[in-house]
Amino acid sequence: VQLQASGGGLVQAGGSLRLSCTPSGRTFSTYGMGWLRQAPGKEREFVAAISRTGDITYYADSVKGRFTISRDNAKNMIYLQMNSLKPEDTAVYSCAADASARRLSNLGAKDNAMYRGRGTLVTVSS
Repeated sequence: VQLQASGGGLVQAGGSLRLSCTPSGRTFSTYGMGWLRQAPGKEREFVAAISRTGDITYYADSVKGRFTISRDNAKNMIYLQMNSLKPEDTAVYSCAADASARRLSNLGAKDNAMYRGRGTLVTVSS
């Protein structure tokens, strides 16, 4: 089972990026899906999560109003649209899956999601 994240890169403050996550090895339509991030020298933190059917979303306070998580179960894809990026958004972003989106939203820095893939680096320059 793999969760492959892509779409990271270097962007100026105020810019936008769209991250994608492609689960492989099984169908993730029955899982809550989300994004976690870890900045250099900082603990891992929750960013966003979406329910199995996509009707419920959770966001960290730091990204509310700027980031949007979505999923396309037919294509087995999860997305994170990031707008109005700030230098403090610089981090490695990884895709995660768990029994529910709520569980993902409550993950602590040391907690493990059921599945978590390798991340993609997002760098926001000032």
